Amino acid sequence: MNTKPSVLFVCVHNAGRSQMAAAYLQHLAEGRIDVRSAGSAPADQVNPAAVQAMQEEGIDMSAQTPKILTTAAVQASDVVITMGCGDTCPIFPGKRYEDWTLDDPAGQGIEPVRKIRDEIRTRIEHLISELLPQR
Repeated sequence: MNTKPSVLFVCVHNAGRSQMAAAYLQHLAEGRIDVRSAGSAPADQVNPAAVQAMQEEGIDMSAQTPKILTTAAVQASDVVITMGCGDTCPIFPGKRYEDWTLDDPAGQGIEPVRKIRDEIRTRIEHLISELLPQR
């Protein structure tokens, strides 16, 4: 059985943190991990400062749109990482749950968003090392 691990990133608006995390994981794992992101109350659009911060890293998130969190998305994921939505995420046995405490980039300028982005990258690199151990 050679199934890819799957990760779901969840924040309230699915416009900043979860989108940056999903974009980084997609980019850095090079397709070896299935990636989803969603929000309990999705915004109308992805945070432009988050898009700009990721563009600086060579990652284009401009076509992404915030998505609503569904029970099916949680059930289909091995790892569920929440970022400030806490108990709005359904809990299923056998899933790995983590809560990443990160500042919300909503309404922030590019400087604070870069710091959040860099913190997310560090956590994503660690997550990849756990999910894809070197053979």
